[in-house]
Amino acid sequence: MAFLNKLFGKSEKAAPVTTGEAIQKLRETEEMLIKKQDFLEKKIDLEIGAARKNAKTNKRAALQALKRKKRYEKQLQQIDGTLSTIEMQREALESANTNTAVLTTMNDAAKALKKANADLDVDKVHDMMDDIAEQQDVAKEISEAISNPVAFGGEFDEDELEAELDALGDELELEEQEELDKQLLDVGPAVPSALPEVPTSEPRAAAKAKKPVDEDPDMAELAAWAS
Repeated sequence: MAFLNKLFGKSEKAAPVTTGEAIQKLRETEEMLIKKQDFLEKKIDLEIGAARKNAKTNKRAALQALKRKKRYEKQLQQIDGTLSTIEMQREALESANTNTAVLTTMNDAAKALKKANADLDVDKVHDMMDDIAEQQDVAKEISEAISNPVAFGGEFDEDELEAELDALGDELELEEQEELDKQLLDVGPAVPSALPEVPTSEPRAAAKAKKPVDEDPDMAELAAWAS
């Protein structure tokens, strides 16, 4: 069949390429056109050199060089436009390829989530959460019951203990007051056994001070005159 199609000028319908293959071919085309750009730029430089060289000696050769330079420049301009178009097309394909990959991933994730939720029942989840809350309340009550010292001293009346403690305090205060009164009664006024003796002789310092005055008659007379 393929031979007949070729024989009668019919071609088999080619399978469409993937976005990845198209992007790769566009990149290869870009590289080829960039190489051609470099080649044309070098040719333009050579033609400019030839035109300068023959500008005065061979005008015809110089004009031919300038014409070739113009053709190369036109080709270079066309390549620039082609590269811009290819670059935009490649970027569009890359963006589409990225979007396709993202959507595929999101679709797979949605299917996985749907499958995971299919194994869960909302009512069962609510029942389970209620059971957890109930068990937590039970555990809290058990902890409070354990921490409450019911079996240790719980049979005594707190009011009776307080009244007994107050009575003990009053008895202690009464005993302390009686002891203080007893100590005050045992202590009497202190009476000295003998009074100190009164000195009958004149102090020696006074005697020594008067002796020089009595011995000097002139001083005694002066004192008598002054008085």
